[in-house]
Amino acid sequence: MKITCDFCKTEYNMTSRPGASVRCAICGNTWTVAAPARKNAFLMFFASLCALLSVIVFVVAVVVTHKPDPDKDAPLVARVTEHAVITNESGVRQLAVSGTITNQTADIYGMPDIMIVLRDANGRKIFEQKFMPSATLLDAGGVSEFRHVLAAPVTSDIKSIDAYLVVDGGQNDK
Repeated sequence: MKITCDFCKTEYNMTSRPGASVRCAICGNTWTVAAPARKNAFLMFFASLCALLSVIVFVVAVVVTHKPDPDKDAPLVARVTEHAVITNESGVRQLAVSGTITNQTADIYGMPDIMIVLRDANGRKIFEQKFMPSATLLDAGGVSEFRHVLAAPVTSDIKSIDAYLVVDGGQNDK
């Protein structure tokens, strides 16, 4: 136990029991060893409980306010901006799809392949075709335009045209 002389403030490490009389070796002052302060068990429990509740409230607040949003969390986003029916040299009508890829981050990204998907009125895939965009890198906050003529002939079943980025072998649904 650590005790201190009341007069000269000399500190001692002693094994004296509380209430025992002690004499300072430096100044000769005599004093009684006080009992160490006890921590109140109820206050310690209450403080621990408050800390635990604070952590729970913080975690809930972070989870609720930071729900993952694929549109916002995806670094690159592909969008179809227009499409047109063109006729090739053989007289076959084909669909030309144009769009943009936007980098929503402050980092430079390599351009992934783009998948164009044609769907019918029920949302079923009619045709899909993957191609490489002309740009290889997309600067932070940059936008790259693409245009691609699909190999399939145009049919009246097409009701929607979607563009997806092929990331890590799969599709990023945007």
